[in-house]
Amino acid sequence: MTERTASKRRPDGAALIVAAVLALLAVVIFRDAASLPQQRGYSGVGPADVPRWIAWALLGLSGWTAVAAFRDAPTAREPQAAGPILWIIGGLVAQLALLGFAGFILATGVLFATVARAFGKRNLLLTFPIGLVFSLIIYLLFAGLLDLSLPAGPIERLLLGD
Repeated sequence: MTERTASKRRPDGAALIVAAVLALLAVVIFRDAASLPQQRGYSGVGPADVPRWIAWALLGLSGWTAVAAFRDAPTAREPQAAGPILWIIGGLVAQLALLGFAGFILATGVLFATVARAFGKRNLLLTFPIGLVFSLIIYLLFAGLLDLSLPAGPIERLLLGD
């Protein structure tokens, strides 16, 4: 490629959109971190420090992506399949809807099954019980060992007697 054709090449529009979204996300996190109290504890790290580090990382990734959009030739992308994305989004919506009354284990089991379906496992009757087992293990780790509160439903009340 000659220098003349390289200068006329258009930047990768998709990469520029990704760079803009990353920069916007960084700005939102910076703004949110500014509202957090900055009381430093014994370690010298306050509650606003980690969000700021994440925002700086996102800003760096945004710049890197923008530079790559102008430097690298646009690549041919595979067409996106809407089905798997809809299964994952549907699973997240179902989990959010179920958390309040069905509890963490059932809601997260549903999410596991829908994400497995998005990745090609078609047998929901097999993946849902596997998701329940993983969710149960996570629940027991968080509620039992770490003493953290997760949304309780009938299974959680049966297990812990709450």
